Formats: sequence, structure tokens, C-alpha cells
Amino acid sequence: MTSVTQPRGRARAGDHPAGPRSRRLRRAARWWPALLLAVLLTVPYSALPLPVLLDGPIGSPGNLQLLSLCLVFGALATGYDLLLGRTGLLSFGHALYFAAGTYVTDIVMLEAGLPFAASAVLGLLAGTALSVLLGAVSLRVDGIAFSMVTLAFAQAASILVQRDPGGVTGGEEGRAAPDGGLPAALVGIQHTAGLYWVALAYLVVVLVAVRWAVRSPLGRVWEGIKENERRVEVLGLRPYGFKLAAFVLAGTLAALGGVVYLLLTGGATPQTTTSDFTLSLLVMVVLGGSGSRWGPLIGGILYTWADQRLGDLAGSDAVTSLPTVVRVPLSQPLFLLGALFVAVIFLLPGGVVRLPERLRAARAPRAEASREEAVPA
Repeated sequence: MTSVTQPRGRARAGDHPAGPRSRRLRRAARWWPALLLAVLLTVPYSALPLPVLLDGPIGSPGNLQLLSLCLVFGALATGYDLLLGRTGLLSFGHALYFAAGTYVTDIVMLEAGLPFAASAVLGLLAGTALSVLLGAVSLRVDGIAFSMVTLAFAQAASILVQRDPGGVTGGEEGRAAPDGGLPAALVGIQHTAGLYWVALAYLVVVLVAVRWAVRSPLGRVWEGIKENERRVEVLGLRPYGFKLAAFVLAGTLAALGGVVYLLLTGGATPQTTTSDFTLSLLVMVVLGGSGSRWGPLIGGILYTWADQRLGDLAGSDAVTSLPTVVRVPLSQPLFLLGALFVAVIFLLPGGVVRLPERLRAARAPRAEASREEAVPA
């Protein structure tokens, strides 16, 4: 009887070259973050224009400032996703630890006269200690009660900052960093590239820390807590300690971001203490894709870029020349940002990071139908 299958040797001959080639492609794909990092390092030297996205060359001081903010908030959203996307904790007080890094560093320089490096270490330690203390209290309850407790702490801190006890916080005006307090190599428009590299370094630190934590045994317990906390308890583990570890790590990374933000803006402002600030982080995470490796970073960058650029669009001649019924809502950047967010939620459930998967899923039925049509009856 004649066999209908291909000869065994011929099948191997056809498969042999494809196997090593696919493995080489997979190995090469692992290095794309390093290639992207190399490109990002050269951004300050670039004179390439990006119309609509940016004004003028990429390496101009104004664009570098915007890109630095995008990197900082992308990293901040990535750290916040340790709570929301990895452990299932919805915190409304994450801005508090970011503000602690900013305010404590600034106040120590102003009041104690310490140099920036020592003040930054104290600011980072203050954010860590605050996250330990408030996390230990907040995590005694679960679900919506946990969210409300974190919101209460954030609101109390915001009121305290605005009341300006002893003239320390500067009230509604905030406080600028002292003259000569910040490193001279990072002050002034001529040193914007240095600030950009500091923001990029902060992003790398956050990505490495989050990646390490998520892939560790600790991260696997976080995943279990998010899926079913009771099951983790049945296995003999106490979820409280693991959730506190996520809370403290996220708070420490946020405090470090506050120190970097102080360098970028040259001062501490009360806007960073409000619950609205944390809500912005929540929008960033959901916009990019909660619980994914790159989603919060992408969402933070997109949100920050849109927040800065939509203000320019709202005041442009193209909008001001429209009829009143259209011009009034379009002249409000928050309206445009909210409309963009709602559109992404409805059109891209799972966030922007899921877009490639959805495109592949949409193409798969068409490709299958094409193959079936190509097969003769």
C-alpha cells in the first residue's frame, strides 16, 4: 500500500532550517528593549522634526522637557500598576508618596540647608516610611474600604499641605527649590538634556524593579492574591504581608519619582498631593492596559503627551474659528482628554497595548477564509 504521508527524511529536511531560524529571531527579539534604550539615549542630539506630535526638532529644550515628563509619568504609572494590575489593590492615595519625595527633599534643602543628594535620600526614605506606615493601616481592610482609607489619607495630606503649617509647605503656591540647591549640571535651559537622561534613568530603574518583582516568587503570590485571595490563605500564606510588600515597593518608586519631578520642575506644588493626581495615574494604567508589561508605561506617556499638547490644540486658530456650540467643548483640554479616554475604553478594551492582539484576531478569520477559498473543491 502506498503511504499518503511525506517521507520522514523529507519532512525533517523542510523543518530543520526553519527551527534554528525561528529561534534566532526569538533571541533577537529579546534585545529590542536595549535597542530602544540606545535610541532614547540619543534623542537630545536629534534634530528630526515630528509634526503634530511635537513642535520643532525632537532635541529642542521644550520638547525634551515634555519627553522627560512623559518618561517620569510613564514610570510612575508602571509602579502604580504593581497595586492595581498585579495585586488587585485600588489605591486612591498613591500621589501621597510621590508628593512626599518632592516636598521632603525640597523642605530639607530649604530649612536644613542640606545638599541635594542628602535631601533626596531623606525624601526617598520619607516616602518609604510613609508607605510602610499607611500601608500597614490601610491593608487591615479589603475592597472598597481599602480604597476609601487610602483616599482619606490622601485628602488629609492635601489639606495639611494647603494649610501651610509653620510656612513649611508654601500653601497653594508651593515652594521653589533654593537657589543653588539643585545640581548646577541640571539647572537651566542649557542642561535640559541632562534632565532628560535623569528621567530616562528613573524609567529604567522602575522597569527593572517591577520586572524583577513580578517574575519573582513574590510576584506569583501577588498574581494569586489578585485572582483569589482566599485560595492563597488556604495554601498557608498570609496575603497581608505580600500586599504590604507591593504597597511599599510601589510607594518607594513613587517617592523616587517625586525627587526626579523636583529636578524637572524646580519646586514642589500642592497639585501633586491631591486625589485627582492619583486618578490621573489610574487613567494612565487603564488607558495603556492594566496588568501588562508595557501597558502602564504606554498609557502614562500617551496621557502626559495629550495633557500637554491638547492645551495647544484647544487654543489654536482651527478651534477658535469654529461655531460656539463646537468651540466651547473643544476649547477645554479636559473634555478632549476625557473623550479620548472614553473612546479608547469602548474601542480598545484592555488598553492600547492589546491593539496588536486585536488586529491579529481580526485578520485571522479573513486569512482562514482566504485559504479555504484557495483549496479546490
